[in-house]
Amino acid sequence: MDIQRYYHDHAAIFRQINALRELSRAGVRENAVRISELITGTASHIKFHLAAEDRVLYPALVRSGDAQVAAMSGRYQEEMQGIARAFAGFVARWRVPSRLMADPDGFRRDANVVLRALFERLQRESVELYPAAEAA
Repeated sequence: MDIQRYYHDHAAIFRQINALRELSRAGVRENAVRISELITGTASHIKFHLAAEDRVLYPALVRSGDAQVAAMSGRYQEEMQGIARAFAGFVARWRVPSRLMADPDGFRRDANVVLRALFERLQRESVELYPAAEAA
């Protein structure tokens, strides 16, 4: 299975997460508008990425004929639901510049939890799920 598109998406999302980190370090209040724009752009990218996984990748892995890959696919899909909900809450709360300016420390705390979980998940997909998909 050709999954280069998914690897490409991950690379783009990693760049977006790193840009959010850099802007946060440079000052949440000073960069609130840019951070909110980047949050919205990242959310859009993740939304399309997850839709492609749900509609194409996971069903293909279930049909792969490899029971271990199919089971792994199910676990990854289920786990991502919780991460996606947490990320959606993060986006809803922090996409507004005035909220960022009002509570930069709250933003940093939430970002550290939610973006770390997302980052770690994407890394595991790249190391475990995607190679299994390529081999299936």
